Amino acid sequence: MYKESVTDVFFDLDHTLWDFERNSALTFQKILAECGVGIDLNEFLKAYVPINLKFWKLYREGKINKSELRYQRLKTTFDSLKYGVGDDLIDTLADQYIVHLSSYNHLFPNTIEVLNYLKPNYKLHIITNGFQEVQDRKLRNANIDSFFDQVINSEMAGAKKPDPSIFQLALEKAKTVPQNSIMIGDSLEADILGAKAVGLHTLHFNAHNEPKHDYCCMIHDLNEIKLFL
Repeated sequence: MYKESVTDVFFDLDHTLWDFERNSALTFQKILAECGVGIDLNEFLKAYVPINLKFWKLYREGKINKSELRYQRLKTTFDSLKYGVGDDLIDTLADQYIVHLSSYNHLFPNTIEVLNYLKPNYKLHIITNGFQEVQDRKLRNANIDSFFDQVINSEMAGAKKPDPSIFQLALEKAKTVPQNSIMIGDSLEADILGAKAVGLHTLHFNAHNEPKHDYCCMIHDLNEIKLFL
């Protein structure tokens, strides 16, 4: 569908290529045990996952900063589970989470295959709202950093998806234009609507089993990208 016009493919990282939920669960399994938190991992994650998404939305919207995100998502989770923890332990868990998260490197199925398929014909890039020091380690430790020409993060751009300025910076750095570019990501709000507002083609990787929509085509397996590129 996009073979004729597209020269540059922009990917989101977390929940699109890098299996965030799986790697995050392994990280919490490690740090909760090491910090002596006596709570069932599955019970913790059931509460944490939606709370984390909620606080990332607030962070995207500029309503909280990075340190508030890291603290509040844990504090709110423990409060919801009625498990008493002090601020010192929350701060330790928040720090240890960032330290260890990028040491787990599970990718979504077919990530490497699709990147190898695309690389000879397109310039590949990343646009992420994640923190630079963590995202760089994820790419490097997962051995996929060499696929990407430009890696644009929200700290570098001074704005977060869906803000148009992060997409505009990415286009400038990639030396391309919207009509020759496609954004592939999991977030309808941040990736798809954000990119469409700037004029990019879009492809929604439905990692969260969201309902169908009319904004763009939707895929459920990264291999389906081959139908479009």
